[in-house]
Amino acid sequence: MGKPGFARKRGLKRVNSSKPFKKFKNLKLNPGAEKLVPKQPLENDSEDWSDENSEAELETKEEEEVEEEIVFNREPTMYDNLLKRLGSSSQLIANALKQRKREEEGKSDTEDDESESEVEDDNEGSIDESPRRSEMINGAEESGVPGSTEKSEESGSDDGEIGASESDEEHDSRTNVESITSRSTFSSHLEYKLSQGEVDNLFRRKWNYKWEVPALRAPNCKWRGTGDCFLKDTGMSETCDLKPRLYKHWVDVYKGSGSTDFQSSEQRFFFSICNSYRDVLHHNKKPFYLKGQEDSSILDAYVLHTLNHVLRTRDLISKNDAKVADAQGKGGILNGYGFLDHGFTRPKVLILLPLASIAFRVVKRLIQLTPSKHKVNIEHMDRFTEEFGSGGVESEEDEEDVENSKRKKSSKPSDFQSLFGGNNNDHFMIGIKYMGRKIKLYADFYSSDIIVASPLGLITKIGAAEVEKEKDIDYLSSIEVLIIDHADVILMQNWSHVNTVVEQLNRLPVKQHGTDIMRIRPWYLDGQAQFYRQTIILGSHLNPDINSLFNRHCLNYEGKVKLVCLYKGVLPKVLIPVRQIYERFDADSIAYVDDARFQYFCKKVFPKIKDSIQGGIMLFISSYFEFVRLRNFLKSQEASFCLLGEYTKQSDISRARIWFFQGQRKIMLYTERAHFYHRYKIRAIQKLIIYSLPERKEFYPEIVNMLEGSQNMSCTVLFSRFDQFRLERIVGSASAKRMITSEKGVFVFC
Repeated sequence: MGKPGFARKRGLKRVNSSKPFKKFKNLKLNPGAEKLVPKQPLENDSEDWSDENSEAELETKEEEEVEEEIVFNREPTMYDNLLKRLGSSSQLIANALKQRKREEEGKSDTEDDESESEVEDDNEGSIDESPRRSEMINGAEESGVPGSTEKSEESGSDDGEIGASESDEEHDSRTNVESITSRSTFSSHLEYKLSQGEVDNLFRRKWNYKWEVPALRAPNCKWRGTGDCFLKDTGMSETCDLKPRLYKHWVDVYKGSGSTDFQSSEQRFFFSICNSYRDVLHHNKKPFYLKGQEDSSILDAYVLHTLNHVLRTRDLISKNDAKVADAQGKGGILNGYGFLDHGFTRPKVLILLPLASIAFRVVKRLIQLTPSKHKVNIEHMDRFTEEFGSGGVESEEDEEDVENSKRKKSSKPSDFQSLFGGNNNDHFMIGIKYMGRKIKLYADFYSSDIIVASPLGLITKIGAAEVEKEKDIDYLSSIEVLIIDHADVILMQNWSHVNTVVEQLNRLPVKQHGTDIMRIRPWYLDGQAQFYRQTIILGSHLNPDINSLFNRHCLNYEGKVKLVCLYKGVLPKVLIPVRQIYERFDADSIAYVDDARFQYFCKKVFPKIKDSIQGGIMLFISSYFEFVRLRNFLKSQEASFCLLGEYTKQSDISRARIWFFQGQRKIMLYTERAHFYHRYKIRAIQKLIIYSLPERKEFYPEIVNMLEGSQNMSCTVLFSRFDQFRLERIVGSASAKRMITSEKGVFVFC
């Protein structure tokens, strides 16, 4: 235990870690004792759940199933080595270790001990994208409890109560598949043990999508997934694999909203996807701020999944706390892996959101969907409403901005007013803790169950931890569910922040933080937590950055599920009779597409602009880096131009719009982010050149319609085959495919 790097199992290397592993300090172990002494729980943990535990003992009526004992060969884990070292100084522990080995090998207590030499693992090799589910169907070589014959902690659980009856009897060796699959997906997912072959296969990042299922209420979309299809029977269990009290509350809330088709509802369907614990990419989510569209079904589904995961985690720990206390009182030792239920730190769910107003909406829904038993008291709700609600401003300048925005709001589109009508703060972070009968907002991050933050808020914490040694971000080490909602809005902020945050997740911590090392799950110690983390990405559209994150940084062993859609396009929303000329340029690879676009503009497009005496030329640019590049080029050519970008001062913006309208400047550079945050309506445009297509499809008709009233209007669009995602959302999937594969390079839409 004294050597650093103990988590490297059979040569497994840590990924994306720039810092060497620092060993835990002050481990609470007593090698000279006659038994293992369980360390006291974290401060407030036992008190927080004392009410629930006492109530649970009275309510318990469950019967927990006993899993079949599975005999398999494996190499010693970190926990095995720890017990072996402790056993060298304690005969009692040594005897317990021998008994544990006999149980794993299927021996009785009267049989002679086998040799203690290590047996090589014969199960290494290639794996399917969802290995555990294949094993369940084929009879299962493992029970889902790694290296253990302990019973499931969640089987048959009513509400996670303590005091359920237990049995030490073993099943017949012919395990009934139905009894295995009846266990909650929470337990099955977290208790599965990965082999080295499976880990190696996950590192290859080769995803084979095998099945498709039509999406509900979206005839042009299909769900595609790896591994075995789990959506063929959306009926699932009677309670949707939710905790019964949580399920009942969900149904009551759903029916209270006036809906009646719960069994076939979209939120129930999407919850089944989330509850599979696979990585999920949903890029056709209907945002709440678009007129006539509401994303409450998706929101409710992932909020319920979050609650289910948190409450099951806390119930499991509470039950095991009682077992440990009982074993300590009787002077015994708990063998096996059944009581290994901790991560390095307490937070298990991280929700990334772009704006405080959206966080306010999500947290309020989280509280609404929490059963009444768990929200008798909500601490700091007034403070939360003040800071995250529409009234939250931090300074006099913010107040002036709010007043100015209110005066201008009436001239903006309705979706702009809905999205930016509340608290637009993009720098926030809040911890949420479930404490038996109450919810605590603004909890310390290390004692929180859920962390809701913006990417910028977390980036600030990460930067501070790199500069100041006394600070750390170890509360990100044990995240088991990551939810990125409104990814399309985050794209308009800075997506690189999201990449940085994801790379910091599930790293080995630098401090112990009071963790009971004896109850940490083995795959945490083995550095495999990233393979157990579920990532759910939600947005209204897809782009290469989101796709790259999903393919390269989401390595869940369960597999992946993503939405695939066909688009009709938005060209019918162009209300003026303008010829839209699409010119395709060639690029060898996506790494050189920006250079190829710039060269095509300089050689083919700019000479026509330079020689023309006509003004009123707008260059619409999607990327800020392209904006800077064109600005520098126009300066070098001594062109007459003005700027309207996301970082342009308000006074300069007003001046630039006047110059362009009066013809004092021939060219205007206008960025998509500037349009996203301000929705300016630029007048006097005669010629529109879309240097790069907008990410948000609704912006295309808005920009083109600005040509209204012009006499010699024209529109030119540059694109390459690497712009397929953007192109198909604007012209439609069928037209986009034809434009990319055709031998011709120029296409006209009227």
